[in-house]
Amino acid sequence: MADFDVVIVGAGLSGIGAAYHLQTNCPDRTYAILEGRDAIGGTWDLFRYPGIRSDSDMFTLGYAFKPWTEAKAIADGPSILNYIRETARDFGIDKHIRFGTQVKSAAWSTEDACWTVQIETNGKAATVSANFLFLCGGYYSYAGGYTPEFPGVERFKGQLVHPQKWTPDIDHAGKRVVVIGSGATAVTLVPEMAKTAAHVTMLQRSPTYVVSAPAEDRAANWLRDKLPGKLAYAITRWRKVLFGMFFYNYARKQPAKVKAGIVGMVRKELGPDYDVDKHFTPTYNPWDQRICLVPDSDLFAAIKSGAAEVVTDHIETFTETGIQLKSGKVLEADIVVSATGLVLQAMNGLKLTVDGRPVDPGKTLSYKGMMYEGVPNLASAFGYTNASWTLKCDLTCEYVCRLLNHMSRMGNRQVTPRNTDPTIGEVPWLDFSSGYVQRAMASFPKQGTKAPWKLHQNYALDLMNLRFTKIEDGVLEFSNKAGSKARRLEAA
Repeated sequence: MADFDVVIVGAGLSGIGAAYHLQTNCPDRTYAILEGRDAIGGTWDLFRYPGIRSDSDMFTLGYAFKPWTEAKAIADGPSILNYIRETARDFGIDKHIRFGTQVKSAAWSTEDACWTVQIETNGKAATVSANFLFLCGGYYSYAGGYTPEFPGVERFKGQLVHPQKWTPDIDHAGKRVVVIGSGATAVTLVPEMAKTAAHVTMLQRSPTYVVSAPAEDRAANWLRDKLPGKLAYAITRWRKVLFGMFFYNYARKQPAKVKAGIVGMVRKELGPDYDVDKHFTPTYNPWDQRICLVPDSDLFAAIKSGAAEVVTDHIETFTETGIQLKSGKVLEADIVVSATGLVLQAMNGLKLTVDGRPVDPGKTLSYKGMMYEGVPNLASAFGYTNASWTLKCDLTCEYVCRLLNHMSRMGNRQVTPRNTDPTIGEVPWLDFSSGYVQRAMASFPKQGTKAPWKLHQNYALDLMNLRFTKIEDGVLEFSNKAGSKARRLEAA
């Protein structure tokens, strides 16, 4: 008999949400959360770099079941961390967490209808078993981020740090700082560090789309004052969802118009004399990579004040005192921050086997963006790339609960996605041109060319498909009736 009905891997935003849905919708199921670190929060506890904040509004990054009540829609990291921990505490989820528990691998046994999960706690190996495994550990490695092999970096006498490894003793006040990168982390770091640094340079090889939005949503705050909290939150959440869907679809259909609009907004922010074409006009279309959000134009304000600048160039070599660029320009630096991306990993980096057969994630098809062809009783929470992470994770958790309850009613202990359609083609899991995505896609599961193997990146469509469609769709194979093992033993 398994130790738990469900084991959740990860006590971050997704894992705490999964636990809430489980104990609310499947109250008869036992569960445990295995968390490798010693704290709740995942990304929001791991990252400590200056200015850490959400790049999505909290009305959609927040849980559907717990209204976000603070004034700021674009929230800082500590506020988000407090929100996650408060959720765990308020619903008694924190009592189910096993901290300091590194999950190494998991082996499925059809005979036993359970996963045996290899774990390590305080250097000691052990196992935990569960009928269902729910991977909620995110999409990147916590061991460290991606840093390219910079020429001459060993000569640099200053401090080189990746944001994922930021520590409290790093003091940038009064110092010259170069931030390498142009993504969400870079545009967050630059204006925050510019408040106290001598000067901050954002060094990028090529521009990224950057848009400004108010840190506070006045309409949302007005609704909160006039209506009951949950109703106000639901209205704002749907308003944000629908606008996000409209903007994404419009950008895909009319990329030139959207590009002109975004670049025009930047030009208005920085003035006619600023070289927007060079520094803020990407060569790709909007949403070929994620669009960066800056609250209250803080990045543009830092640039206009002279406290920060953007340099678009390539690194020739590091020197003892900074970075020499291919143009010949030299950037003097006391601190260089390598905001150059994450190391993505499939299935939380676990080694999986099914009845002794190793699972190669890169050779499996993804079912509804959460389960995997030929892998029984396993789901993973993976959010949207064009909207808030939690929107998809909430729907995934709901669906997993529907699935578990259906199995219970039918007396089945096992469910396995099976592809029997020879016309299903394979395409990459994510259609994103970002470097950190492209580096990892070969190791990720593939999506199919048709439902239910296709990823939609569309909340409304997923809502219909995951909340209202039939569980038994001819693709999920239900087997391993309860008591079947006991009957086999009796027969023997």
